[in-house]
Amino acid sequence: MIYRPLGQTGMQVSLIALGTMTFGEQNTEVEAFEQMDYAFAEGVNFIDVAEMYPVPPKESTYGASERMVGNWLKARQCRDKIVLATKVTGNGVNNPGFDYIRGGPRLSAPQIKLAAENSLKRLQTDVIDLYQLHWPDRTTNCFGRLGYQYIEEETYSLEESLSAMADLVREGKVRAVGLSNETPWGVMEANRVAEKLSLPRVASIQNPYNLLNRSYEIGLAEISIREKIGLLAYSPLAFGVLSGKYRGGARPAKGRITLYSRFTRYTNTQAEAATEAYGKLAKEQGLSLTAMALAFVNQQLFLSANIIGATDLKQLKENIASVDITLGDEVLEGIEAIHKQYSNPAP
Repeated sequence: MIYRPLGQTGMQVSLIALGTMTFGEQNTEVEAFEQMDYAFAEGVNFIDVAEMYPVPPKESTYGASERMVGNWLKARQCRDKIVLATKVTGNGVNNPGFDYIRGGPRLSAPQIKLAAENSLKRLQTDVIDLYQLHWPDRTTNCFGRLGYQYIEEETYSLEESLSAMADLVREGKVRAVGLSNETPWGVMEANRVAEKLSLPRVASIQNPYNLLNRSYEIGLAEISIREKIGLLAYSPLAFGVLSGKYRGGARPAKGRITLYSRFTRYTNTQAEAATEAYGKLAKEQGLSLTAMALAFVNQQLFLSANIIGATDLKQLKENIASVDITLGDEVLEGIEAIHKQYSNPAP
């Protein structure tokens, strides 16, 4: 396993992080334990979860992923060897359907502190290593939204949210803070607020990044490098599209896109054409599409960790094995040629 610094926190995290949003929905607790056991044995020390997981989120499964991770940490007695990350749910007004979370989640100071206390209980730990704002309280471009439009609205400022996170750090309940689904303005505003109020600096940004969505490179990549705020890349396989299992219109029975109609971000015509081109390139280079897609993410200078998710051990093993693959110039040139033809088909 390869390890990289988590911002300027002093913590070292495995290049591959284990994502857990299937725990409690597509995976049972027994299967979740199998995944965590295997990942840990392979040197993965970074587990990412969120209070609203599993996905798709619903009241009946709310908090299940955190509970499973907490049960595993207690059973294996390895908490001191794991960097544990979780997230407080973002604005439930702009993203309706979350009324079961505190009557409608917002990133106010009281809600953030209450959410953290509840996550600590479910995770059965005294401290969260990385606590992240799952998405902004304001309306902005995230989750594939394009064409920014300013909206007059009442929101909780980053100053309030980050001050609440800082209180949790001072209390010893959180070690570091991070952002997720954030924009360049949001990251730099967080930096400004932290400097102004002497708050902990943001350690990381958890945003989507994959061969079909390289929008992170446009503004955030430079911020990551210059400000030492690494990317925690989620959806590196684009909801499984870049595994190739949906090519040619295939819909495997247990596939996420097959099971859940909400996941349409990576299945438009341009994304399918790009996936086909990447699949052909991978075959020409003697690689699986999965391996090429993950290795591409792994090699980015602005990356701290690549958050992989799997529903079975076979997938998990191939995903983790991507750390041993280095893409050569010929493969990278081929990827860039396809990227120019199909530039961010699924942002």
